[in-house]
Amino acid sequence: MGKIKLDLHDIFNKGGEIEAQLNRAIEEAVSKRISLIEIIPGKGSGQLKKHVLRFLEEPMIKKLYSRLEKDDKNFGRIFVHFRH
Repeated sequence: MGKIKLDLHDIFNKGGEIEAQLNRAIEEAVSKRISLIEIIPGKGSGQLKKHVLRFLEEPMIKKLYSRLEKDDKNFGRIFVHFRH
């Protein structure tokens, strides 16, 4: 069971780059049958996390994964689970 870790701290202010990185991670998870992506938007103002969640809710993306989990203990983490 593999896992991809995607840390977005360094590109928090580059909208297009964020989506490109998310797309790349999701494509990799699907093609390599990886069951989990851990996305770290960081705490900050919460804007980046909202951006990531909006992206993940898009119908074309949403159909690729089985469920989304927000880390209760760490506000700055989102888990995307895949069922292959």
